[in-house]
Amino acid sequence: MGLFGIPPCPKKQCPQCWQHAYDGSIHRALKGKDCEPCLNHMVTKCNGFYRK
Repeated sequence: MGLFGIPPCPKKQCPQCWQHAYDGSIHRALKGKDCEPCLNHMVTKCNGFYRK
């Protein structure tokens, strides 16, 4: 396990997507509101990381 119990991000995976998927505190703090970094990130296609 990595920092704060989050598994380390595998190679060829987007670190931001990985952190937001495994660290529930990020979205829990928003209390049901949209996550602006995630919305922006979806539009920009993970800054060059493309999943198959």
